[in-house]
Amino acid sequence: MSDYLLSTSGLTKEFKNHKAVNNVSVHIKKGAIYGFIGRNGAGKTTFMKMISGLSAPTRGEICFFGCKGSELKKVRSRVGCLLEDPGIYPNMSAFDNIKMKCIANGIYKKEYVLELLETAGLKDTGKKPVKKFSLGMKQRLGIALALTGEPDLLVLDEPINGLDPQGIAEIRETVHRLNTERNMTIMISSHILGELSKLATDYGIIHNGQLLQEVTAEELRQLCRERIELTVDNPQMALPVLDQLGIIHYTVMDKEHIYIFEKIRESTRINAQLVKAGILVSELRIKDEELENYYFELTGGKEK
Repeated sequence: MSDYLLSTSGLTKEFKNHKAVNNVSVHIKKGAIYGFIGRNGAGKTTFMKMISGLSAPTRGEICFFGCKGSELKKVRSRVGCLLEDPGIYPNMSAFDNIKMKCIANGIYKKEYVLELLETAGLKDTGKKPVKKFSLGMKQRLGIALALTGEPDLLVLDEPINGLDPQGIAEIRETVHRLNTERNMTIMISSHILGELSKLATDYGIIHNGQLLQEVTAEELRQLCRERIELTVDNPQMALPVLDQLGIIHYTVMDKEHIYIFEKIRESTRINAQLVKAGILVSELRIKDEELENYYFELTGGKEK
């Protein structure tokens, strides 16, 4: 059986001659917080609508809990989503908004509504109409609505967009609590990369409708941590030299590049020993990236 709660294969959505999502295959593990990274217009929302059952793919396959094709109807209720506008009634209270959603899902217990209010941090809002809520409170109400029916996968599209620092912190805390206390699998998109890095266990990077990379948080930390980047003519010949220097934390990236994650301040000595051993070093540089810089480099630079 697959380790993935949700996976897609070649998922594509075309609008006339434009491919908003182009051959995207993602893999989301149960219990993960999957950070979906991409600028506005990259295809994040379109992709999320397809996996939430709100839009039909042009082609490709979605597999959710082992169900595919027509079988997906059986498990659609196990996906909760907050996409674009939360769809709330501004003149009603948070309680009444959630109560209506619960009734629509066949749930009539007042205690259940109160539990969702507490989960979203809205239990003290009383009869206050939602139109008087802050943007952050409205987003948390949207999350509460998405949680109606106890979904296994929560899909959140840009939930912190436009929020002030306090609102961002509240959403972050809510998402973290849902994941740790309920072991809920969450897919969350954002272009505020610094915030995603505080939450995500895994990442998918999408650009111009195409998935560029899937990577775990640990793998991304390795890619973004301070390192020496060596460009040599033959990495395999260079490894014995690194071993002699007592360097063990390194990765051979490809047929030309080695990343060294220790003895950063000894780069001059490392270079000298490699040259002495007859290794042609065409470039040596020290690099320390943040998630944002890594993303920019992967997608072709800040100007794009």
